[in-house]
Amino acid sequence: MGEVALSNGQSHSMNGYRKSCWYEEEIEDNLRWCFALNSILHTGTSQYQDIALLDTKPFGKALVIDGKLQSAETDEFIYHECLVHPPLLHHPNPKNVFIMGGGEGSTARELLRHNTIDKVIMCDIDEEVVDFCKSYLVANREAFHDPRLKVIINDARAELESREERYDVIIGDLADPIDGGPCYKLYTKSFYDCTVKPRLKQGGIFVTQAGPAGIFSHTEVFSSIYNTLRQVFKYVVPYSAHIPSYADIWGWVMASDSPIDLSVEELDNRMRQRIKGENRYLDGRTFSSASTLSKVVRKSLDNETHVYTEEAARFIHGHGKQA
Repeated sequence: MGEVALSNGQSHSMNGYRKSCWYEEEIEDNLRWCFALNSILHTGTSQYQDIALLDTKPFGKALVIDGKLQSAETDEFIYHECLVHPPLLHHPNPKNVFIMGGGEGSTARELLRHNTIDKVIMCDIDEEVVDFCKSYLVANREAFHDPRLKVIINDARAELESREERYDVIIGDLADPIDGGPCYKLYTKSFYDCTVKPRLKQGGIFVTQAGPAGIFSHTEVFSSIYNTLRQVFKYVVPYSAHIPSYADIWGWVMASDSPIDLSVEELDNRMRQRIKGENRYLDGRTFSSASTLSKVVRKSLDNETHVYTEEAARFIHGHGKQA
């Protein structure tokens, strides 16, 4: 679990040592990641999760939920561009999108840059996280006021199942599957098969964040989420990128019953035609690189047999509030 601790940090000044406040997150039993803080801006506890907003020295403002860093000001653009733009660009004409989770608003912000989009539904279970992010994350203020965005506070599964509407793209911007957290049931084969897939239009695309995807960490949940989606959809594309504040490579998986195979040139053309402003991270060549996984990870994904179910769930390191 993430925690804030006072540590002695060596200074380059004549004083030799000074006390700094540090945020520390346990990534594995024998591995911790920490960085210096300017201040703790806000902490709170909702019905579902512990929430904190930290002002960090290396990464700016950082949102932490259940002891896991979700998003940091200086590099969240990498995560959100990778989550949003590949599925939207591979779709011929995406009009409506359903976001599962996404309470901080950054996913909606990236979606609303696309000129084809008429309607975005953002469904997050935790109203306090949404209100908290509306208040504190200035970069997403415009997105929250965009008339194309509708925010719904509900469990994503219940909301999707209650709706007749079908979507061009469904995005899983959920918290990581951690033991006792609210989200792990939304990574299961039954959820993908019985809830997500029936709510996609013909040619629709599903994408989900899929946890750490590093050389050692990809077997926690990334390979299992990939293999689970392979049981449900005809075409499945895993991809990954390094996110400095996560201290690891991160993974996403796209899935559809229609081919996902645009060239670098086609992706770049669609970006120019559809997206307002310049991406900072993602272009056609970057996506081509991101979807070319290393030999060890490719081999592991090819050989993965685990299918994610409620009874046979895998979790990343850590515990949710309800554990």
